[in-house]
Amino acid sequence: MSYYVSPRFLDKLAVHITKNFLQLPGVRVPLILGIHGRKGEGKTFQCELVFEKMGFEPVMISGGELESPDAGDPARLIRLRYREASEQVKVRGQMCALFINDLDAGAGRFDSGTQYTVNTQLVNATLMNIADNPTNVQLPGSYDATPLNRIPIIVTGNDFSTLYAPLIRDGRMEKFYWEPTREERIGVLRGIFPTGELSQQDITELVDTFPEQSLDFFSAVRSRIYDEQIRDFIHKLGVESISKRIVNSTEKPPEFQNPNFKLSHLIEMGKLMVGEQKRIQDMRLVEEYNQFRTFNSQFGASTIPVNSENPVSFRSPVEPNTQSSKLPLEVLEKIDYILSSGYRVSLESADQRRFKTGSWNSCGLNSNESKATIIQGIEACLTEHPQDYIRLLGIDPIAKRRVIEIIIQKP
Repeated sequence: MSYYVSPRFLDKLAVHITKNFLQLPGVRVPLILGIHGRKGEGKTFQCELVFEKMGFEPVMISGGELESPDAGDPARLIRLRYREASEQVKVRGQMCALFINDLDAGAGRFDSGTQYTVNTQLVNATLMNIADNPTNVQLPGSYDATPLNRIPIIVTGNDFSTLYAPLIRDGRMEKFYWEPTREERIGVLRGIFPTGELSQQDITELVDTFPEQSLDFFSAVRSRIYDEQIRDFIHKLGVESISKRIVNSTEKPPEFQNPNFKLSHLIEMGKLMVGEQKRIQDMRLVEEYNQFRTFNSQFGASTIPVNSENPVSFRSPVEPNTQSSKLPLEVLEKIDYILSSGYRVSLESADQRRFKTGSWNSCGLNSNESKATIIQGIEACLTEHPQDYIRLLGIDPIAKRRVIEIIIQKP
């Protein structure tokens, strides 16, 4: 299988790595390159292909390693791996990089429910310190005056707005938003489906049939095509005997013929997978289990689920005595409930791209205000963001957490 490397991705990564190994007079080069974008678009895999093409093996850290029961361990790990990469440059005489996967998952803060630990603070502070002093990275309890080789740091993530803002500022981190174009998606699918399996025309039609799906969706479709042969193999051998036949068997591994890679069959499998995605989005069972975030059953309010993607209808009738002629009765009732419960009203907005990654921006109403002022603020936000998602929040000022989240506008 020949893998496709996007020229745009290759250029960005190769330029950043090379620039960090050059001595450019009077130029301050950012040490960190942050590659962010939607989930499943191949950010990590494209990085690995570029590293292989450039002829070196990076030192890697997973976002899951950035937390520990012992305070300071993740920060020490970053310093240790950075020094290890510097040593590789010295010993092997070739480039090297520190590659951190899913940085936002390990060091980001997504909402008030995400615990911000000492390790999270130290990870952010350590990366900032290394970006400012890349040749002087010391381990706790020791000091080495010998300057290190400058090592570029490559990080991936879905939403860098969850990270500590000073870390991602220009000068420390260069940002690259990876969203494959149609041509790049077709190029990737040529590697997933070789010419013997799908023609160029079929690949193009498959991409156009599922334009909103990420690249890993098509890889999963290809994997799912083999399910039929594996199912027949299990039924033929017997479920009771499959373990002995596959694991530690003296027989040669089973062989499977090329399955049916017809375009119609792939589209059929793809539609089944899209249906499964939609079913998960529609069920949203977590809202029923997280009872502390719901209030409808306790107070008899209308059954609009927390975090619902179904916006409040703005065609609802409004009582003539209400303080707004634009907001529906449901929204006014929620405002009354939030204020009467002693909670604070807040408002957030997100465009369609940020909504997909769960990244929201504050739309005001961050202080205790009168009901009339709150209504005016909501109306102003709706007017300023007609094509964005808008959600109303109720925040418990004592517990410092969100107790109500309702989307009131959906483009």
